[in-house]
Amino acid sequence: MLAMTKKTGYGLIAMTHLAGLGPAGLASAREIAEEYNIPLSRLMNILKELAAGRYVRSVRGAYGGYQIARRPEDVNFVELMETLEGPMKLAECVLGDLEDDARSKCKLMPRCPIADPVHRVHRKIRDFLSDLTLADVLQPSAEKTLAETG
Repeated sequence: MLAMTKKTGYGLIAMTHLAGLGPAGLASAREIAEEYNIPLSRLMNILKELAAGRYVRSVRGAYGGYQIARRPEDVNFVELMETLEGPMKLAECVLGDLEDDARSKCKLMPRCPIADPVHRVHRKIRDFLSDLTLADVLQPSAEKTLAETG
């Protein structure tokens, strides 16, 4: 099953929260964790990784916290996910394409009947997620907007 990890989900929650505060807005890890019921220690580690990837900035001091460091339009899902999880791969053999590491190559590759279709699906998913940005996530869905105005 293809599923988003909790780590990526928590990272997206933190990013959307900070984006909602605007470029100058600040929130502590504790505030975000309490708002969304995320384990604080896990969120702190995720925010450190996001800061290392320059997605958020850490502001020290009594009134410090985290703030978004990029415009939501400039945050694409693949880069964000790979910052938190490492290279995206639908199957082990896909990583073999991306790196010249003999350990990551599948022994079945020369005769595998699904390698080409799996690689095509991987590319399509990657392309789709590369086009999806944090700004897209922040936009209310048409269904939600209709329900609220309805």
